Amino acid sequence: MDIFRKKTIEPASLKPSGMKKELKSTDLIMLGIGAIIGTGIFVVTGVAAAETAGPALIISFICAAFVVILSGLSFAEFASRIPVLGGPYAYIYVVFGEIAAWMTGWFFICECFLAISSVASGWSGYLQGFLSSAGIKLPVALTAAYNAEKGTYIDIIAVLVLIAVTYWVSLEAKTALRLNNIMVYVKFGIILLFIVFGVFFVKPGNWQPFMPKGFSGVLDGAAIVFFAFLGFDSVAMAAEEVKNPQKDVPKGIIGSIVIATGLYIVVTLILTGIVPFDQLNVKDPVAFAMRYVNHGVVGSIISVGAILTLLTVTISMMYSLARVLYAISKDGLLPKFMSHLDEKRRTPKNATYVAGVVAIIFAGIFPLNLLAEFTNIVALMHLILVSLGLLKLRKMKGLPKKGEFKVPWVPVLPIVSILTCLFLMVRLDVATWIVFFVSVVVGLAIYFGYGYKHSLYEQKSKPQQSK
Repeated sequence: MDIFRKKTIEPASLKPSGMKKELKSTDLIMLGIGAIIGTGIFVVTGVAAAETAGPALIISFICAAFVVILSGLSFAEFASRIPVLGGPYAYIYVVFGEIAAWMTGWFFICECFLAISSVASGWSGYLQGFLSSAGIKLPVALTAAYNAEKGTYIDIIAVLVLIAVTYWVSLEAKTALRLNNIMVYVKFGIILLFIVFGVFFVKPGNWQPFMPKGFSGVLDGAAIVFFAFLGFDSVAMAAEEVKNPQKDVPKGIIGSIVIATGLYIVVTLILTGIVPFDQLNVKDPVAFAMRYVNHGVVGSIISVGAILTLLTVTISMMYSLARVLYAISKDGLLPKFMSHLDEKRRTPKNATYVAGVVAIIFAGIFPLNLLAEFTNIVALMHLILVSLGLLKLRKMKGLPKKGEFKVPWVPVLPIVSILTCLFLMVRLDVATWIVFFVSVVVGLAIYFGYGYKHSLYEQKSKPQQSK
C-alpha cells in the first residue's frame, strides 16, 4: 500500500484541464476580496472588540494578517511554480504524496462548507431583520436551522440564496465572477460611507483602556479575527482559468490580503472610536455605530449593503469549493462524476451542484454557531501543511526560475508561519480540538474506504502489479 505516491511536476503532467483561461490579476484580487471581506468586517469586529481585545483589536488584526500574509507567500510561490487546479491539495500532492494531499483537500473542503453555510445563515439573519422592520415575518418553522424546542426546522432564506449562488457559480468563470466584482465595488462603497461619516464622530477617549484584557486579550482576539481572513486561498483555486497564472495568481493572493488588512484596521479604529467597545457585542456593529450617533439612515444603507455584499463570500467560496472537488475527483479520490466539465461553459457543473447541495443541507438544517472555531482550526492546519510543503518543494526543485514568484528568507519565513499558525491553534478551546480530531478520523475513513482504491494512481499501478 503506497499512500505517499506523488504527482510529478514535469510539464507533461501539468497538462491543461480544458477550462477557459479568461481571468486576469484584477479578477483574482476581486475574487480574494470578495471571499475575505464579509462577516469579518460587518460582524466579527464588534464581537471581538467587546469580548476580547477592546480598541486593541487593530493589533489583533495586524497579528492575524501577519500569519495570513506569511501563509499567502507560500501559496503564491506554489501557485507560480505549480499553476494547476486544486490549490493546496495539488501542491501537497506534489511534495508529500497522496494521503497528505487528501487530508489537505479535506480540511479545505470542511473550511469552505462551513464558511459558505455560516455566511448564508448570517445573510438570512440580516434579511429577516430587514423584512421584520418592514412588517414582513416568515413562519417560525422556516426562520432558522433545526431546533424543535424553538419550533424551527429549516432556514428557508439560506436555502434559497444558496440555490441561486450554486446556479450562478455553475456558469462560465468570467460570468460567475462578474456579479462578485460588482458586489465588491458596492462593498467598498459601504465601507467608504462608514469611514467618511464615522471619522467625524470619533472620540479618542473611547480608545481607553486600549488593552482592557492585556496582551492576552489581543492574542485571543487574533485567534477570533483570523476567521475574517479566510478565503484568500480561493485565488489559488482559479489557476487553470487565469491567462498568466505564474504572475497573476501571486498578485491576486498578496493584493487581496493587503487591501483587506488595511480596510479592517481603518474600520476597527473608527468603530471603537465612535462606540465604547463594551457596547459593540451586536450582530451589526458597523450599522449600530451609525445609529449610535443618530445617523439611522446611514446605518440602514450600511445594513442593506451588508446584506447584498455578503453574497460575495458565498460566491467566492462556492467557486473555490467546486474547483477543489473537481480537482480531487479527477484524481479518483472522490467519485469521478464530479470531474466532468460542462461542454458549453467548460465549468465543473457537477462538482458545483454537489457543493451547493451539501452547503444547503448544512445551512438549512444544522445550526453552525458553535462551529466557527472549527472553521479556523481546519484552515490553520492546511496553511501549516502548505508552509511545510514549500520547504520540501525547495529541497526537491531548488529556487524558483526567472519569472516565478519567490518567497524571501526561506526557511525562516515558512517556519515562522508554521509556528504562528500553531500558536493560534493552541488558543482555541478543547471542544474545538475534539471536533477537529473527529474530522481527521472521518477524513481518513473516506480516504481508506474509497479514495485509495479508486485513486487514478492506484488504477495505473494495477496492470503493472498483475504482470
